[in-house]
Amino acid sequence: MEQVTMKVEGMSCMHCVNSIEGALKQQNIEGHVDLKAGTVSVKYDEAKFNLEEIKEIIEEQGYNVV
Repeated sequence: MEQVTMKVEGMSCMHCVNSIEGALKQQNIEGHVDLKAGTVSVKYDEAKFNLEEIKEIIEEQGYNVV
């Protein structure tokens, strides 16, 4: 399992948390949003996903991974 924390712009409320964490969970990726820090931490199987695919999942929800 790989674990990474990414800086994400545009998150401000619980809707943002639920949107990102829900989208990751649908793909069986463990994710945690920290609104105060503006980050998303993910734990994923690198045999199934790469970092670019995870960034796409987050960006499809309307947020910008920087």
